[in-house]
Amino acid sequence: MAKKPITPPEPGAGINDDIGEELRLRLYRMQLEIREAEQRAFDLFLQNLVKGTSHLSLGQEAVATGFAAAMQPGDLSFCTYRGHAHTLARGVPIEQVLGELMQRDNGLMRGKGGSMHLTSAVHGVMGSYAIVGAHLPIACGAAWRAQYRGDKDVSVCFFGDGTTNIGAFHEALNFAAVWKLPVVFVCENNLYMEYTPIGEVTAVKHPAADRAASYGLERIVIDGNDADIVYRAASAAYAKARGGQGPSLIECLTYRYSGHSRADPAKYRPEGELEKWKDRDPIKIYRERLRHFGVADEIVAEIETDVRRRVDEATEKCKAAPMPSADILTTDVYADGGFAWRN
Repeated sequence: MAKKPITPPEPGAGINDDIGEELRLRLYRMQLEIREAEQRAFDLFLQNLVKGTSHLSLGQEAVATGFAAAMQPGDLSFCTYRGHAHTLARGVPIEQVLGELMQRDNGLMRGKGGSMHLTSAVHGVMGSYAIVGAHLPIACGAAWRAQYRGDKDVSVCFFGDGTTNIGAFHEALNFAAVWKLPVVFVCENNLYMEYTPIGEVTAVKHPAADRAASYGLERIVIDGNDADIVYRAASAAYAKARGGQGPSLIECLTYRYSGHSRADPAKYRPEGELEKWKDRDPIKIYRERLRHFGVADEIVAEIETDVRRRVDEATEKCKAAPMPSADILTTDVYADGGFAWRN
């Protein structure tokens, strides 16, 4: 029997003055950059300039923003195929992300990886993974390395609600808890595992948080549309991990405005559900938050104008960039940079 659907959290829980204006302006800019860049990716697809499929995070910007803003240099991000937002949040230029989606030589991987495989080790983005759940054990491996060597970096692993019904989720949680690894697992619960409501196929209401106790972890469910709340939860989890106290599992309640991918018109959603969640739009929430703390409308408008200008400039650079040359087709296939199999 289907359970009662998750509704948007009530507003107001994120309002206090512990973050400060400088960081809040950064959080707003980051969310807006993700929103504008992803919307531009959609527009470019309609112009036939983005080939194949891609998975947008429109409506989920606060999760990537809050966790990235709380990271330290050297911390590692592991993303799903819906990884544009997390890649941009770690500082990868818009031009490199859009260029990769457009299969241009100025792309993050020179057009060879595409939408579902964004990777930038220099920015701490250790890959976007197209296989559901595959990256959770990999994040554990990176965290185990840090623990073994005495390094202080934290591995942060993002995944959707559907991943919680994959075996790798439970294996990774158990392994991380047993070894007290410095890893933070972040479930972006947008209510749908591709086309199926997560509540119809899962025995508990909160697919990640309600299973945390099975691994000796705290049950943490937060408003994933409020960047301040996300930032605080991330900061606490990172401090715990760096202090040798082991992993955290955080379930962020959020919502994607578009379908699962380009091919999905999302007709399966109940009437009015999208509109209800748009009332809790993360950028709308944060614009009001800035106003609440006395940030002048002119400052907010300047940020918005600058972000849109940068997205426009990145778009034009990508349109003018050449396609990758054929001579890179067989490079970067194996660790030695070649392609030949070696026994």
